[in-house]
Amino acid sequence: MRFKFYVLTLLISPAFYLSAVAQKVTLDYYFNHEVHKNAAGKTERYHYLWKDKTNTGFSIFGDALKKAGAQLDTLDKAPTVNNLKGTAIYIIVDPDTKKESANPNYIELKDIIEITKWVKSGGILVMMANDSANVELPHFNNLAAKFGMHFNDDLQNHVINDEHFEDGAIITAGNPIFKTARKIFMKDVCSIGVKSPAKAGLKNSNGAVIIAVARYGKGAIFAVGDPWLYNEYTNGRLPADFENDKAANDVAGWLVNQAQKNN
Repeated sequence: MRFKFYVLTLLISPAFYLSAVAQKVTLDYYFNHEVHKNAAGKTERYHYLWKDKTNTGFSIFGDALKKAGAQLDTLDKAPTVNNLKGTAIYIIVDPDTKKESANPNYIELKDIIEITKWVKSGGILVMMANDSANVELPHFNNLAAKFGMHFNDDLQNHVINDEHFEDGAIITAGNPIFKTARKIFMKDVCSIGVKSPAKAGLKNSNGAVIIAVARYGKGAIFAVGDPWLYNEYTNGRLPADFENDKAANDVAGWLVNQAQKNN
C-alpha cells in the first residue's frame, strides 16, 4: 500500500503542488499611507487599498491576484525579512511625499537592506512609481538602484483629458508579460532607466522604458512608472479597445508564476 502511494505521488505533476499552495501577496501600507476625511468627517486611509472598490482602490487588481492563486495581505510597518516571512510578492506603490503625508515614512537604508535580503532569498518585489509630482522618488530610487533601475523625473504618455485617451496608449500585443492584453492605457507615467541586471519589460511608442524587470539572487523585481492598475483604469470606463482589465490578469499571472518558480 505504501509503495502505491509513493508511485502515485511521483506521477502527480509538480505544478499540482504549486497551484495548491496560495502565494501570499503583501501590499505596503507603510510607505504609502495617505489619509483623508470621509463624508462623516472622520479621518481614514485611502488610495491603493485592497478593500477599496471605488476608483482609488486596488480591489480589481486584488481580485486578479486571487484568481491567479494568491492570497492578499498588508503590511503597515517597516518591511524586514521577518515581517515579510511567508510573503511571496511584496508591492510598494507610490511612496508618500510631504504633500501627501505630514510625516511620510521614507525608504531608508535599513529598509533597503532588509528588502534586498528578502528579494535575494526568493521574494518578488513590485515597485509602482508615479510622475515625480506625485511620488517620493529620491528614496524610492535608492531602492531601485540596487536592481539596476532608476525612475526618471519625466512625464511620459501625458494625457490632457478624456478626449485624448490615445495619448496614453501602449501596444502590448506579443509582449511576454501580457498574454491576453493587446493595448493598454497608462497616463502621466515616469520612464525607467535600466542597466544590468535590469532590462526593459515594456516600452511606449517613444521608446521609453515604462516597465522594467530584473532577477536578483533567487528573486525578481517588476517596476512600473505608474500605479496604473488601480480601479479607475481597470473597471471598464476606458474605450473598449483598451484592455487594462486583461492586463491586470496578465500581470497578476506573471507575478504569481515568478513566485511559483522560486518554490
